[in-house]
Amino acid sequence: MTTENLPARIWAGQVFLSIIRMKTTILFLLGLLLINGAQASVSSEKNEPNERKIEELISKMTLQEKLGQMSQFDPGQLGGPEDTRQAIKDGKVGSILNLVGAREVNELQKVAVEESRLGIPLVIARDVIHGYRTIMPIPLGLTAGWNAELAEKAMAVAAEEAASEGIHWTFAPMIDVSRDPRWGRIAESSGEDTYLTSIMAKAMIKGFQGDDLSAPNTIAACAKHYVGYGAAEGGRDYNTTLIPEVQLRNDYLPPFQVAADAGVATFMSAFNDLNGVPASGNEFTLKQILRNEWNYKGMVVSDWASIAEMIPHGFAANSKEAAEKALKAGIDMEMASNTYVENVQALLDEGKIEMTTIDEYVANILRLKFDLGLFDNPYTDESAAAKSILSDKNLQVAKEAASESFVLLQNNNNVLPLSKDLSSVAVIGPLADAPHDQMGTWVFDGKKENTITPLTALNEMLGADNVNFARGLQISRTETTEGFAEAVEAANKSDVVLLFLGEESILSGEAHSLADLDLQGAQSELLDAVAETGKPVVLVIMAGRQLTIQNELAKADAVLYAWHPGTMGGPALADMLFGKTTPSGKLPVTFPKTVGQVPIYYNHKNTGRPADYQQWTDINKIPAEATQHSLGNTSHYLDAGFEPLFPFGFGLSYTTFDYSDLKLSSKNMGVDGSIEVSVQLKNTGEYEGAEVVQLYIRDRFGSVTRPVKQLKGHKKVSLKPGETTTVSLTLAAKDLEFFNGTGYVIEPGDFDVWVGTNSSEGLHSEFSIFED
Repeated sequence: MTTENLPARIWAGQVFLSIIRMKTTILFLLGLLLINGAQASVSSEKNEPNERKIEELISKMTLQEKLGQMSQFDPGQLGGPEDTRQAIKDGKVGSILNLVGAREVNELQKVAVEESRLGIPLVIARDVIHGYRTIMPIPLGLTAGWNAELAEKAMAVAAEEAASEGIHWTFAPMIDVSRDPRWGRIAESSGEDTYLTSIMAKAMIKGFQGDDLSAPNTIAACAKHYVGYGAAEGGRDYNTTLIPEVQLRNDYLPPFQVAADAGVATFMSAFNDLNGVPASGNEFTLKQILRNEWNYKGMVVSDWASIAEMIPHGFAANSKEAAEKALKAGIDMEMASNTYVENVQALLDEGKIEMTTIDEYVANILRLKFDLGLFDNPYTDESAAAKSILSDKNLQVAKEAASESFVLLQNNNNVLPLSKDLSSVAVIGPLADAPHDQMGTWVFDGKKENTITPLTALNEMLGADNVNFARGLQISRTETTEGFAEAVEAANKSDVVLLFLGEESILSGEAHSLADLDLQGAQSELLDAVAETGKPVVLVIMAGRQLTIQNELAKADAVLYAWHPGTMGGPALADMLFGKTTPSGKLPVTFPKTVGQVPIYYNHKNTGRPADYQQWTDINKIPAEATQHSLGNTSHYLDAGFEPLFPFGFGLSYTTFDYSDLKLSSKNMGVDGSIEVSVQLKNTGEYEGAEVVQLYIRDRFGSVTRPVKQLKGHKKVSLKPGETTTVSLTLAAKDLEFFNGTGYVIEPGDFDVWVGTNSSEGLHSEFSIFED
């Protein structure tokens, strides 16, 4: 370990001073390298003819041309159209982002291929996060479907549409584990759980990249943001992250390793600093873990100007030092900023970096372009978009994805599904007919005129004469109540109220963190006003994150959480509200009662004094002048208790499911073994429906403390009324491996296992792992 690596090796509360522990770590890493190397030799075998072409190209390149390949720019950064063309012709640009349209892309590609000295094609990048023109639910909503196959199909649609417009590379999926709903980018995530995020990461990568990256309907994916970005302090975007190595390796790194193993074409370094070292200059994460331990052979790009931002971070004194640190860490391509272009020559002259490093990074970039087939076919078929964009097939996938994303949180007196015999329905709220906001955050290319809103869908389903519409509030942040009278009138002359509340799309996403998670504006007051009519109220919430809705639950008969559902959200909602489909979504995040509980997540540690209802006293039941010991010395809040509003994995259905006869194939397994966990699942209700069967475990004792529960398996099962099936899930000892500070271990001992409908309920059994 060299002294130049020390800053990146310092982790909060853990400094490896013990020689014995260091030897153990080194031996472990050597073994891991051998294992990963063997795996990578199969999945990442290089194309030898392409490697020869890459080597030949690099031998002909000037330093300026090499740095051009290592530079990605928005066309606007290069000046006017002629300036952009000249920069490409001169070999100063390797990648363009935020350029769309097959004709526009082809024009610049022609300059690169036919007018530049070496004819190296451009790779065109775009943030295609959850759809291109056909917009899917936000990733958090898509994950609520707990359906990896559907997520793969959704991203395949996005890839096909984007590719038809000349895009080769998307900056997705975002696989940051996110446990703080104040962070706006939780909308782009798969939520709080490492396992579920990993499952969705693999599916979305396969959706984008398909089986052949050079196919005309696939694009390169990008695993972002590497790493720890989702743990930004206080939920404030771009903020510091402090994650001990044990937690980093157990909670935040696994989805990225899954992405690497799945063959993701690119990685993106994050904005944040991690334990004092910015992610774009972090040799520990980028070089030691990503390259050495995981043997990742793909390309790494910085986030927008994140290399230059190491200067305000206080990690680099100037642009030159920032470039040096990013190069030594392993950033192949710089997005948006110019630190490489401006400083590499000087760094080479001073001997601070070697030309072999530059050549290695250029090779990674050229390899991506070869894998994409750009050297053989650099141009996009300009007729492809008309056949692909917003096709019936794509819209059907979007509708299905929206439907499976909806989570039924409350259904008092089975008010849902609604009967079509209703004489009239009130449709009220700022999100009832908000086609732009319905698409959600990070939508660059979706158009609101293609979005079908709930109002539009309900008018078509029921007839406009049977729908009484009143917006009530112009937007979600409106504080005036001037529209309330019209809303109350619509409610009074209707059999039921469908109230669409939530948040506009601009209130979540990058740089849109919130300190208050209550409904914005006068939305709660609007709910009060329509509830006072005495009509049944079905509350539909469209949002980019979990909101604090405890008070609203008490005033609504039913609550359906729809996230931001995308292009086909309206028809999907109409079908579900009237029983054509049945809710099957489950929460990928824990819902807090109040923002003061944040962060709150199901797989927390137990503490030495875990809370329970026998030890907790509600603040309103504490007698005056109570002695201190009368309150119960456990980990809780006096005013909010210790439980969430809704637990991770929660979601109701129109039908009911009964779990019984939990069985384990064995109560013991070796450290390289597995067991089958099975349960009988019966649909005991009146509707056909799908249930997400969830398997959780707890390692009772470990060399480091273990979470109270961890999701380790799930299966989505559809059943007709009265139907019973056996659901089997395999639990391998490898699934129970964790990092304990010195290495990855599977520790013998006793384990709890639960199978049930969410993280708080389930049938229980136990098993043991023994040393073989």
